[in-house]
This record gives sequence, C-alpha cells and structure tokens, in this order.
Amino acid sequence: MLTILRKKGVTSDHMFAAGLISIALSVISWAASLNASESTARADRWGIFVGEWAPSFFALGVALRVDEKQDVKGGR
Repeated sequence: MLTILRKKGVTSDHMFAAGLISIALSVISWAASLNASESTARADRWGIFVGEWAPSFFALGVALRVDEKQDVKGGR
C-alpha cells in the first residue's frame, strides 16, 4: 500500500493535511446541522463519517514518514 502511494507521489505531509481537512469538514458539517431545520440527523451522520477518516489518514501519514526516513538513511 505504501509503495503504491509513494509511486503516485503521495507524501506524509499530504496524508497529514488530509487528516486535518477531514476533521475540519466534520466540524463544518456539525456546525451546519445546528442551523438546519430539517435533515439534521443526516448532516450529523455525514460529519461523523468524515471524521472517522482522520485516524486512517494520520496513520498512513506516520507510516509514510517512517518510510521516507528509511529512504534517507538507506539511500533508496
């Protein structure tokens, strides 16, 4: 998986940014549901769904960072 991401040009910084964006979208969805008169539950569920992506993005970011550090040390 990491090899595929690296070949596509994805870096650890991209994954960390995706995690932060996921959290921001989750908060925005929650805030929007506070003002919605209908479909509040749907906005809440969407916010929770998007918020659950953040740990995966951060974990991939850490794995890519470790891989990047090994490249520097190993001379790949």
